[in-house]
Amino acid sequence: MTGIVPEPIRTGRLELLPLSVGHAEEMAAALSDPDLHTFIGGAPDTAQSLRTRYERLVAGSPDPAVTWCNWVIRLRDSACLTGTVQATVTVGAHGQVAEIAWVVGTPWQRRGFATEAAGALVTWLTERGVRTVVAHIHPDHQASAAVATAVGLAPTGQWHDGERRWLLNVH
Repeated sequence: MTGIVPEPIRTGRLELLPLSVGHAEEMAAALSDPDLHTFIGGAPDTAQSLRTRYERLVAGSPDPAVTWCNWVIRLRDSACLTGTVQATVTVGAHGQVAEIAWVVGTPWQRRGFATEAAGALVTWLTERGVRTVVAHIHPDHQASAAVATAVGLAPTGQWHDGERRWLLNVH
């Protein structure tokens, strides 16, 4: 058990709010562009399928050694949901490890929101004792590679399911 529990995180322009089932409807609209799935596969979720997925995520991992931390990204100025950040936290040989991911809806891309949200997430995690942060990024996804670089992760020579492993070790 990692002891990490998602809580609101505030940045200059954003609020990262712990995920709730009630976010499904607005998130289905925010993430409805099929182009968002170019690198991750699949298709946009309906509000009902997101509701079902969010119910599972909010309930938490069935494995007591794994903590699921999920947030929606809310743009404070317009009070609208724009994307998500997430971390799966485990305990490794050298302390807590978080595998992170982010997605920002197409209308809000290219404004630095993903970098701001992912950076806040990494800071929040490391302040809670996470020593290793990992992301897996498709080799052609230049925008996500730029976000990972901006928040301190570096590409490794390791691959998983066709994606490069990016890593930040905090000492």
